[in-house]
Amino acid sequence: MIKRPDTKAQSMKRHKRVRAKISGTPERPRLSVFRSEKNIYAQVIDDVAGNTLVSASSVEKDFEGSGGNKEAAKKVGRLVAERALAKGIEEVVFDRGGYIYHGRVKELADGAREGGLKF
Repeated sequence: MIKRPDTKAQSMKRHKRVRAKISGTPERPRLSVFRSEKNIYAQVIDDVAGNTLVSASSVEKDFEGSGGNKEAAKKVGRLVAERALAKGIEEVVFDRGGYIYHGRVKELADGAREGGLKF
């Protein structure tokens, strides 16, 4: 019998490890990333109050193009930065959500930086 590693459990373990060190405050909220195979999502979260302040994703109606590539991730990063700046949020803590800082996650971070967020 072939034993396969439980990749979901490993991902949750990494995410918990990251979240043990990172927390969003009202002054510096957390920019959380979730990526599925077809789409990518980003939220700016205040963990003290437990509120999502801003969100953006590749699932939204006015989003054009495929959601599962680097260009889409960069667009979502710029969009979340634009919405955060409109609410007066300039500095955030980046939460990669247990994903490797590479590919779509890195492009989202770069797009958010280009949009004006500091982290």
